[in-house]
Amino acid sequence: MAAGLKTIILLSFVLALGFLLVILSCALYGNWLPILVALTFVFAPLPNSICARCAGADDFSADYNSSYVDLGNWLTSGIVVMGFAMPITLSHAGIITDMAGLMSIAGGALVYGTILAYSGFFSDAGDDLY
Repeated sequence: MAAGLKTIILLSFVLALGFLLVILSCALYGNWLPILVALTFVFAPLPNSICARCAGADDFSADYNSSYVDLGNWLTSGIVVMGFAMPITLSHAGIITDMAGLMSIAGGALVYGTILAYSGFFSDAGDDLY
C-alpha cells in the first residue's frame, strides 16, 4: 500500500494536534515545565539515527553487527519512557496540575504515534525503485 498525500496530511494534522496539546498544557495552567516533554521529541530519534550509521560489517568481521542498532533502540526507548514519565512525576509531586500532566501525556502520545506511523508508511518507499 503506497502512502499518498492524504496520509501525509492526516499525519501532519495529528502531529500539530499533539504539539498543540503540549503547548496548551503549559499555557493554560501557567507552568512551563511540561514543555520539557517537547525536548524528548527532539532527542528520541537521535540515538537510532546515530547508531544506525555505526552498524554494519566492520574490519574484523564480515557479519552484520547489530549491537549498535540494539543500543540505539534501547536509548530511544529510554527517552520515550522519560517523555511519558516526566509529566506523571511532575504531577505526582504537585509541581504541575493533573490536567496539565494528562494533556502533556496525550500530546506526547500523539507525537510519538505520528513518528511511528510515518516511519511505518515511508520506511520502504525507496525499495520499489531498484
